[in-house]
Amino acid sequence: MTTPTTYRAARTTERLAALVADVREAVGRGLPPDLTAYLVGERLAPHLGAADLLTAEQCEGDPDRYRQHVLHAESDGSFSIVALVWLPGQRTSVHDHVSWCVTGVHEGEEHERRYRLVPAAEPGGSGRLVATEDVVNPRGSVCGFAPPGDIHRVWNACGTRAISLHVYGADIARLGSSVRRVYELPADR
Repeated sequence: MTTPTTYRAARTTERLAALVADVREAVGRGLPPDLTAYLVGERLAPHLGAADLLTAEQCEGDPDRYRQHVLHAESDGSFSIVALVWLPGQRTSVHDHVSWCVTGVHEGEEHERRYRLVPAAEPGGSGRLVATEDVVNPRGSVCGFAPPGDIHRVWNACGTRAISLHVYGADIARLGSSVRRVYELPADR
């Protein structure tokens, strides 16, 4: 699963700089991943939907697949903030992540299907994915998770652009993606 990634010391708005400072404070507490994700979500929510958060360039999509703009990568690798721009119909494969993550919908809405992995019944057999929940995340919604148990697929089912902000507990500028593994197992729905 590759997505075009943009990261070059992009222009930072005042609001984005404030968000970075808020996230830095939450991550700097050194709490367990699930608590860190909760605190980061609290800091992300007030910024979602604000017209002065992203530049026009950071809102640009790609006609072939969703586009990833790395907005900030902390110098010590402790977190990154990424904007994902989804044009209508664009989707991810089924995947999980390298670290905790908090997502917030800035514009439009995202659809998400969450899965659980059922191991193979026999040695040498293959497992399968069972859909556990379908979620529609509207503008302003925030959710977070920490591996394991973070298998999902995300897509834009609307007729307009969607933009979400993702805060990861990893250096996405260095890694290129937050995806740990893509699942190509049989899956429900």
